[in-house]
Amino acid sequence: MNAEAIKNEFDKKGYYLAKNVFSKDEIATLETSFDKIVHQLERSSDAIDATWEGEAIKTIKSSKDRIVHTHNVHKYSSEWMRAMFHPKFLEYAKAILGENVVLHHNKLFQKPASNGAPFPMHQDWSYFPTEKDTMIAGIVHVSDATDEMGCLRVYEGSHKLGRLKGTNGQEKDIHGILEKYPIEKAKILEAKAGDVLFFHYFTLHGSMPNRSKNTRKTVLMQLLEGADRIEEGVDHPNEALVLSGWNYASTRSSAGK
Repeated sequence: MNAEAIKNEFDKKGYYLAKNVFSKDEIATLETSFDKIVHQLERSSDAIDATWEGEAIKTIKSSKDRIVHTHNVHKYSSEWMRAMFHPKFLEYAKAILGENVVLHHNKLFQKPASNGAPFPMHQDWSYFPTEKDTMIAGIVHVSDATDEMGCLRVYEGSHKLGRLKGTNGQEKDIHGILEKYPIEKAKILEAKAGDVLFFHYFTLHGSMPNRSKNTRKTVLMQLLEGADRIEEGVDHPNEALVLSGWNYASTRSSAGK
């Protein structure tokens, strides 16, 4: 692995697809835990369908579409806690962010076969903005993700646009930004189980519905550089878990929350 080449490609495109980060045996173990988490969710009384609302999704969603979701899989499973410290996963994360890597949160998404809900094009920054805008995502593919299964789509280089207002995918697109970047024309990023797709939180991305006969399973790791910090007033789960190096934003009060 050439860290400099990874960083250069990420900086140019706004994403990097790392192949075979987890072996077949490792991802099989993680899939067993994934399925157990979903089963536990489905037996609970929690609201677990994270299908979005809003104007942008209406043209690509059917009435029966749904997506199973929870935050922080490491609070369910020790296998997923260990996965975040996987040497190959961290090598790619450090190539992009540097030695200090902090987990903000992670989240499970299961798109059911035939009626897995889509996500319209959007940026992630408005949900958990950071002072230095170092936030990236790393999608761990627990299953294969094909175009028919609703894999991620991106606009290459769109991270260079910076913070665009009205791009959270759920509010009204008052500036017509998302209209300029239709999901149908976005780059399709298919992946295999065990691959990890890293992308910047400015990168315009989305996914179409899962209309295949297979379930699409992913866990997304939201990471930031250790010298960065979440902006004041952000109401979002924040684990502040140090995966590598140091968290310079930690204080007695923040560590004790």
